[in-house]
This record gives sequence, structure tokens and C-alpha cells, in this order.
Amino acid sequence: MKRYSVFAIAREALRFHTGWERAWRSPEPKRDYEVVIVGAGGHGLATAYYLGKNHGIRNVAVIEKGWLGGGNSGRNTTIIRSNYLQDSSSAIFEKARSLYETLSQDLNYNVMFSPRGLLMLAQTHHEMRGYKRTVHANRLQGVETEWIPPEEVKRLVPIINLNGPRYPVLGAQYQARGGTARHDAVNWGYARACSEMGMDIIQNCEVTGIAQSGGQVTGVETTRGAIGCRKLGIVVAGHSGVLAEMAGFRLPIESMALQALVSEPVKPCIDVVVMANTVHGYISQSDKGELVIGGGTDGFNNYSQRGSFQHVEETLRALIETFPIISRLKMLRQWGGIVDMTGDRSPIISKTPLGNCFINCGWGTGGFKAIPGSGWAMAELVAKGEPGALASEFDMWRFREGRFIDESVAAGVAH
Repeated sequence: MKRYSVFAIAREALRFHTGWERAWRSPEPKRDYEVVIVGAGGHGLATAYYLGKNHGIRNVAVIEKGWLGGGNSGRNTTIIRSNYLQDSSSAIFEKARSLYETLSQDLNYNVMFSPRGLLMLAQTHHEMRGYKRTVHANRLQGVETEWIPPEEVKRLVPIINLNGPRYPVLGAQYQARGGTARHDAVNWGYARACSEMGMDIIQNCEVTGIAQSGGQVTGVETTRGAIGCRKLGIVVAGHSGVLAEMAGFRLPIESMALQALVSEPVKPCIDVVVMANTVHGYISQSDKGELVIGGGTDGFNNYSQRGSFQHVEETLRALIETFPIISRLKMLRQWGGIVDMTGDRSPIISKTPLGNCFINCGWGTGGFKAIPGSGWAMAELVAKGEPGALASEFDMWRFREGRFIDESVAAGVAH
């Protein structure tokens, strides 16, 4: 496969761009693979990539019931951060953030990583104490964050209103090396690299059953025929419970819609990511000038990819108090993603009751930022059959044993 470079662009410009190849192959599925990954979103593709890169396993199929990256990977607000309180959470998110920094070079594909900085506003005294606690924990973990006062927040975000009548800004937790990346490009870059290693990415191929014998997985039944495998990885976010039921076990997760929206494009007005967790809203500006705005999950279980207008109104009403400048903007588009939420708002990267079947789920509303670290940890689990240091505390049996990794309280928000 051709490498992308400035010289390649110049060469193709001279021949009217007629020599570009497809970014990845679209083969027919083979009858048997060493590993089948169900789910061609960011986490599934990253798992396949690190299986090949780190463990030399390349007889891999990544199968997707729709189109590549058409689920949550294409339905998020692209925030990247690692300022979590619990050691296990901080480790895997910091691994992901550090991998994002060189991901464009690793994949030979521009994922548009932008370490623009991330602020988490403290708008209550309780929140202020919580964020200061997290800053101290991050220092012990080797994660670079700091507490900044309101005047520094105003310097970084000139459009902010510090003195809102309900939610004044008392300061913020700041991660200078947090930021955003282009969600589609992350998927496409991983897909291209996997295809270059000889892996098969099979779209429009829905799993309808999981074959097993003697307590071990033997393959999957799909709408494109039976596909055998020696190991199976399930990485399907909001539909994890559906696949788990096919495999014969239950997961401690709930699925619900998380929605977001973008405004009409405007001139640059905010060059950092801002999260206002008291009101559960967050905002950044895309390269096209749109304000990317997200909120919380719907308050009921569902598989909708639309979300509710009531939630849009709730989120915008609160954000307009903090950012009055946005009050006259029009909404350009709105969408929802199906997120899988665990009780402690931390993920599951685990073996399952079915032999050689592994699952990666429960990322809730924080999946995009974790993609490289999640793929790295899941690949190690699939390759070796046992979790490595990154994944060891995220097994599915921790809920039965009371070993919670509670980020719903500790981080102030589950994003």
C-alpha cells in the first residue's frame, strides 16, 4: 500500500489524482480466521491493529453489521483527556492520550489530533474540592494536570461568563495536553493500517449467532455465512448485551442514548475544550467553525440514535448562562449514540464464561478518548488469554465481588 506524504500529494496532483488506491480492501469473508473481532468502530479496529503490531497476529477479520465507524465512533464529540481519579482509570486513559500524540505518524494517516487543552469547570464548592483532589492524584500518577483560578480560566476562554447567577465559575482543572481528534480519521487510519497488514475488514455483515463447542467459541453465524475462529473479541459498545446473550451470558450494563449537536459555523471564538459538569454540558469548536456541544445521557434505556429535544434544551439553557455569546446561534444538526453504561461508569475488558471469547464494553460516554489504550489492552488480552496491567482491574466479575472502579463520583462526570 502506498505511503501518504507530501511527495505523494505532489505526484498525484501532476496526474490529476488518478493514482490513489482504496484506503482498505473490502474482501469476501474467509471460512476461518485465528481471531474475529465483532465491531469495526475505533475500539475494534484498534484491537485488530495492536494484535498485528504488538503480537504478530494478522489472520484477523473485523466484521461490522453496518459501515465502518458508523456507530458511536462517528457519533461523539471527540474529546481526549486522561484526568481521572482512580489509578486504573488514569493509567488506561493516559496510555490512550499518549498514543494519540503519535498516532498520525504510527498509522501514516492524519487523525488531526489537536492538543488544545481541556478545562473542567468547578461551579460549586463541592466540585472545586473534588477537582483539587484529582489534581493531587494525577500528580502521583504522573498525569500532567493543574488547578487554575477563575482569572486564568477567563484568559484561556475570553467568551466565558464567570459570574453566572446560578453557576459561577470558581476555577477549573486544566489538562494542557488534552484536546480533540477527528473521529472519522481515527477509524479510517486504523482500518487502512489493518488492511495493509492483511487483515479483512468485512462491512454489512451482521452477527446472528455465536457457535460454540465444549464451552469454547468456534465461530460466528453471520448474514454472509458462517465464519470460524479460534478466538472471538466482542467490541460493539451499546449492543454488547445483545452479543453477550448470543454467547450465553449476561453483562452488568445498560444501553441508553447520549446526544450531541453542532451549531452553524462561526469565526474562531474558543480554542480549548470546556466541560461544565455541574450542568452536564461541554463545548469545543471544530476546524469548520461549528461549536460542538454535548450533554448527558437520556434518563431511560433505549437504542435510539436521535436523543430527546428536552435534553437539548436542558443542555443549552445551562451553557448559555456560562457562554452568553452562543444564545443566538442556530443548531445545524443533532444526533445520538447508543452507549453502554456500567454501574461504576468504568469499562469492562475481560474474559467471559465462554472460552476464548473476550469482551470490551462499558465505556459509557467516554469511549472515543480511550480508543488507542483500549485497543492496546484488548489486543494483549486476546493474544495472551490473560489481561495485562492495563486491563487487569476491569474484569466483568468485579461487580459480583464488590471491586468497583467508581468514576461516576470520583471524576465528577462519566465522560
